Amino acid sequence: MVAIRVTREDGADPSVPLPSYETSGAAGADVRANLPDGAAITLEPGQRALIPTGLRIEIPQGFEVQVRPRSGLALKHGITLPNTPGTIDSDYRGPLGVIVLNAGQDAFKITHGERIAQLVVAPVVQATFESVGALSDTTRGLGGFGSTGRG
Repeated sequence: MVAIRVTREDGADPSVPLPSYETSGAAGADVRANLPDGAAITLEPGQRALIPTGLRIEIPQGFEVQVRPRSGLALKHGITLPNTPGTIDSDYRGPLGVIVLNAGQDAFKITHGERIAQLVVAPVVQATFESVGALSDTTRGLGGFGSTGRG
């Protein structure tokens, strides 16, 4: 098990739970909105906002935390994250905020303490990038978007 160290931002509401796995088989830990003064934020259709969590995290070297949408919010309300998956690098120590987008047709209110995204801890492999004169051939070759079948 990987330990992610967590501290709260100054002024964050300490009653908002830390990220947690809602079931024993969950890959993502739900993270919650920690809104100033407990005020809600309403997102109109097409609007996006940076939602504070009130947290800062310390990720061990060799890992990242991916920020992903919650499927229920996406299906029922069109609430998603425009940079999915967002990556939090192991050397970042700033505030953890979640960029939320209302891709739905109705306004959506994000309330204080609401689960807004999930955090997935993943190992990181760094590569070297080498300049070469040519690449190896494959069956697919230069075929791009949709080249192996229907979109």
